[in-house]
Amino acid sequence: MKKIVILTGAGISAESGLGTFRDEGGLWAQHRIEDVATLEGFARNPGLVHRFYNARRAQARNAAPNAAHLALARLEKEFQGDVILITQNVDALHEAAGARAVLHMHGVLDGALCASCDARWPAPLAMDVTLPCPQCKKRTVRPDIVWFGEMPYLMDEIYQHLSEADLFAAIGTSGNVYPAAGFVQEANAFGAQSVEINLQASVTATQFTRTILGLATETVPAWVDSLL
Repeated sequence: MKKIVILTGAGISAESGLGTFRDEGGLWAQHRIEDVATLEGFARNPGLVHRFYNARRAQARNAAPNAAHLALARLEKEFQGDVILITQNVDALHEAAGARAVLHMHGVLDGALCASCDARWPAPLAMDVTLPCPQCKKRTVRPDIVWFGEMPYLMDEIYQHLSEADLFAAIGTSGNVYPAAGFVQEANAFGAQSVEINLQASVTATQFTRTILGLATETVPAWVDSLL
C-alpha cells in the first residue's frame, strides 16, 4: 500500500469541544444555517455573520488536538508511503497535532478573505464590517470559509489524490454534505479499499469496504496502530 487518503469531518473535533451542526445547545443550534453560512445571509446581515465566526474562532483557538488528531499526525510521519489529509473542518487542530500538509476544502477560521479583490490574509480574533481589506481597502471582508452553495477549495487536487488512493478513509463525517459525501464512490471507482470510522454509521456507510464505530479518540489511534 503506497497511498492513504483520509477525509475528516466535524466528528473528529467534537471530542476537542468543537460542536457539530447537529449538537443541541451549541453555536450552530442558536442560528439558522441560511443566516450564518450562506452568501445571502452575509449580504443580509454581515454583522451577525461576523459575530458568529468570531465566536467560532475564539472557541477553536481555545481547543486542543485530541488523540485522533495526534494519531493521524503520527500516521503521516511514520507511514512509508503517502498520507493525504483532507478536512471539511475549518479549525487548525490537525496542524496543532503536527500534521504537515492539510487540504482545507472548506477554508479556515483563521483566514480572512476580501469579497472584492480575493485577497487573503490571517484573520484577527475579532472581525467586523468596518475592517478594510489591506490590499484594496474596501470594507468587503468576510471569513475565508466556504459557505453552503459555494464551491469547495482544492477540488482538482483532491480528486487527483482520490484517483491514486490505495486506501480511502472517512473519519467523523455524516455523509450528508456533497461533494465530500461522494469521495468514497470516487475512490472505489479507482479500486481503493475504503473504511468509515464514525460514532455511528453515516448515510453512505454501505459504500465502504469496512466500518469502525466508536469514539474517534479510541478508534482512530487503534486503526493507525493497525496500519503501522
